[in-house]
Amino acid sequence: MRHANVVILTDETEFARLLTACWQAERRAPVVTVLTSDLWQEQQTPASDLVVVGPVRDGKLSNVLRSLDPVTAVILCAPADSKEFGQLRTKYPRLVHVPLRENWAQTLLLVAGESLRRVEAVRLARQAERAAAKNESHATLGRYMLEMKHSVNNALTSTLGNAELLLLEPGQLSSQSLAQIKTIHSMALRINEVMQRFSSLASEMQEAENASQAETEETDSPISQRR
Repeated sequence: MRHANVVILTDETEFARLLTACWQAERRAPVVTVLTSDLWQEQQTPASDLVVVGPVRDGKLSNVLRSLDPVTAVILCAPADSKEFGQLRTKYPRLVHVPLRENWAQTLLLVAGESLRRVEAVRLARQAERAAAKNESHATLGRYMLEMKHSVNNALTSTLGNAELLLLEPGQLSSQSLAQIKTIHSMALRINEVMQRFSSLASEMQEAENASQAETEETDSPISQRR
């Protein structure tokens, strides 16, 4: 898993110091940024995978949570009997709460690790979706080229044939026209090479797909027979 970015948002220095020290002792520590509630409001919210909200001054917590991106993972570390927390829990049902009690730091590290793994899983899933969409676009283009292959080949054959006929009688053409026809002939040959290569690749991919399908059927066959 890549290095995660974690923001510790608190107005209590000891909370930030202890939590940062615990994370630094981990084998794979995240990149930790510590901000107070005032700094959080004054500057642009830094990019983060997880925000740990510790003790902040009265009246600040609601504003902090309101400013967070809805998709950002958030862990609130506050006393279980906090009046403000009780109200916020109703408003933010996805908020993860770690009570401030004995061994809270170790509990928070475990919860944070799980949250970061979930964030990474979502990130990889979205990356896979984007790759699949891109591959589908390429597949659509490939199918279109296969459908148009015969039309393109016919057009290229006609272009090459006419160009070669004209080049057989160079004396009837001006030097400028002759140069243009040679260019057209060369470009048509190049396009023809590309189309031939594309057709060859399409055939190779089809053969590989057929072989893979046959292998799968052979593997499944004994299982079906046992049933």
